[in-house]
Amino acid sequence: MSSTAADYDVIVIGGGPAGENAAAYAVAGSDRTAAIVERELVGGECSYWACIPSKALLRPGHVLAAARAMPGVSATGLDVEAVLRRRDAFVHDHDDSSQAEWARNNRIDVVRGSGRLTGVRSVEVGGRQLRARHAVVLATGTTANVPDVPGLRAALPWTSRDATNLHEVPRRVAVVGGGVVASEAATWLATLGAEVTLLVRGAALLAAAEPFAGERVAAALTEAGVRVRCRTEPTAVERPAAKDTGEGRIHGGPVTVRLRGPDGESALEVDEIVVAAGRAPATEGLGLDAVGLPGGYVAVDDHLTARDVEGDWLYVVGDLNRRAALTHMGKYQGRVCGDVIAARAEGRPLDDPRFVASSDHGKVPQVVFTSPEVASVGLTEAAARDAGHTVEIVELDIAVAGSALSRDDYAGHAKLVVDSATDTLLGATFVGPEVGEQLHAATIAVVGRVPLSTLWHAVPAFPAVSEFWLRLLEARRP
Repeated sequence: MSSTAADYDVIVIGGGPAGENAAAYAVAGSDRTAAIVERELVGGECSYWACIPSKALLRPGHVLAAARAMPGVSATGLDVEAVLRRRDAFVHDHDDSSQAEWARNNRIDVVRGSGRLTGVRSVEVGGRQLRARHAVVLATGTTANVPDVPGLRAALPWTSRDATNLHEVPRRVAVVGGGVVASEAATWLATLGAEVTLLVRGAALLAAAEPFAGERVAAALTEAGVRVRCRTEPTAVERPAAKDTGEGRIHGGPVTVRLRGPDGESALEVDEIVVAAGRAPATEGLGLDAVGLPGGYVAVDDHLTARDVEGDWLYVVGDLNRRAALTHMGKYQGRVCGDVIAARAEGRPLDDPRFVASSDHGKVPQVVFTSPEVASVGLTEAAARDAGHTVEIVELDIAVAGSALSRDDYAGHAKLVVDSATDTLLGATFVGPEVGEQLHAATIAVVGRVPLSTLWHAVPAFPAVSEFWLRLLEARRP
């Protein structure tokens, strides 16, 4: 590379997917240089502790359920050790050499260590000073939040990292939380044979989704043997024999969880407790104060430039900017950010739509890989009404030839939120087996503002599950 040991055109702190994309797009097709500073593994949380291992644990259960719902197919159960070996293969046994090789092949240096801002376009890593000619990108993400419950931290609870990288399945597990991570963890733990109690502080699972989504996931978890306890939260935790046995291993002796719920005080004894109660910005030691920023999340504009830092040199992508805490949205932001850095470096205007991160404003797609899956994009009905839209709702059960042929027990529901003024989709939510594969059509319709009168001419193949789109449109016929 043409850079000196200390000078790069672009420095990215954080080597997850968002940071990787930002670096790659910033230097693509040019002689610019980039460095990714990473204190753990290149590939980040998603590759080793979140999206990839969690989906590797969830998929076998989905396949097993589908097989059991198909007459003529014999399905006996899961080989837990084989499931864990497959998970380990997907996370490369926490070896990031292939990711580091990808960086080198894209002319990106990997600098190992914790990066800290020390001034304008200046980063320190382990006593070594790096300088950026054009841009510094922050992509450090978030870490698991452990609530301030007496005795909880001392009990050494599992976080999502332990749950996705489990090496032994606890017989009895309490999962604290009611969001995506908690719901998915409860799903795979139950599938792997654990007795799971889900402790949900709120009134329902997946509170940010359409109400029917959380209701259907809760019903399915209950049918699978999970005890879903809403409006219930821990007040104290006791674990006399807590022991740091390593990631994904049971951390000592039994845990007693004191609870407060609708029926008063109670206690629950489990072999492990999983905390899935939100995330906190990973900014400790990042040196935000050196550039006049407080700790916590960093606000950005639609070019992903930090709002409160002068000079258009500091960018923030991924969870740390708090716009859309999803890997695919972080990667999207990384692409936009990298293109913006490249354009500014070359003195080109930013008047092309690809230089503006617009899809994380009310157009975000997401799949919750529970059983059933929840797939959504855009605004819920409540969010659309709160935003002042006049809406029309179209919803029905997914019951078409394709779904009936796919499995005998197919049950699903679909809902569209339509802007009455423009006859375009503001949002869509689907619940059912494999509905994540149906989501991109809705995403295109929402992002492209496709009129429903035009969607009428997008003919679904027969007999496919996607035929439910036709049934939704038919429901609006006069």
